[in-house]
Amino acid sequence: MKNKNTSILLPTAYFPSIQYFMLMAAADEVFIEIHETYPKQTYRNRCEIYSANGKLALTVPVIKPQGNHSKTKDIAISDHQNWQIIHWRAIESAYAKSPYFMYYCDDLKPMFEMPAKNLVQYNQLLLNFILDLTDLKINVNFTESYEKSPAGLGDYREIMTPKKPFILFPLKPYYQVFQSRYDFLPGLSILDLLFNEGPGTREYILQGLL
Repeated sequence: MKNKNTSILLPTAYFPSIQYFMLMAAADEVFIEIHETYPKQTYRNRCEIYSANGKLALTVPVIKPQGNHSKTKDIAISDHQNWQIIHWRAIESAYAKSPYFMYYCDDLKPMFEMPAKNLVQYNQLLLNFILDLTDLKINVNFTESYEKSPAGLGDYREIMTPKKPFILFPLKPYYQVFQSRYDFLPGLSILDLLFNEGPGTREYILQGLL
């Protein structure tokens, strides 16, 4: 899958999917779209994990300062219902028995205790955190303006949505805590791979490009 001299355009994402990381790793340059009109019901403020009851969506509550005309870069995060505490408890419940939860939890938990005001900035903080943990060297930049049909870029802004499974390339099954109940679930957050494969996360992502 690896192509030379490729540049891609991705949406911002909250703890992005495994495929999202594979796309980044396959590219030479990655741009994150921040000047679009913010669309609703996407992975920009949502991720999916594997809980005891199957797939579970975790959604960051957001505030659109200009209503439906708000740009993604301006989207604020609401402190409604202590969502960070709820998300961390859900992650802990889902992955406490995974092989590598204890290995990463002390580093990850502070991400849910720090102030989170702007969606793009928070997502980027989480993205950089995961890239550092997995030792993936990826050059990531923000867009400077909105282009409907950008030239010279692979445009993946609308391909990953909760309503439309992302099947650009298949995922090789890996161990999942609850797979005996629901079988292998593809397309989950990178957290699922990280807690189950640990240091093997980087190799899994890079092998998927061959």
